[in-house]
Amino acid sequence: MGTFSLFISGMITAGELIAGLFFLKFWSRSGDRLFISFAIAFWLLALNQFLLASGGVPREEQSWVYLVRLAAFVLIAVAIVQKNANRRSDRF
Repeated sequence: MGTFSLFISGMITAGELIAGLFFLKFWSRSGDRLFISFAIAFWLLALNQFLLASGGVPREEQSWVYLVRLAAFVLIAVAIVQKNANRRSDRF
């Protein structure tokens, strides 16, 4: 991986860590589980990016590192479904 690619990867990792901190702040103010799920998901995405940059994975879609990204997106999907299910049950 070239120097520029490592720099961009570091910037993406930092951005995902910061986004996770914002969602953590929103969760601490509201107590909504959706926000803590998003914070954890962004931290998983940051971990994924860090592992890709430091591990020198040639094809990320064929490595175990891809499972970290999959876990982040599954966490987001489950949190959204739970949030919508709670809203539906509150109406009835």
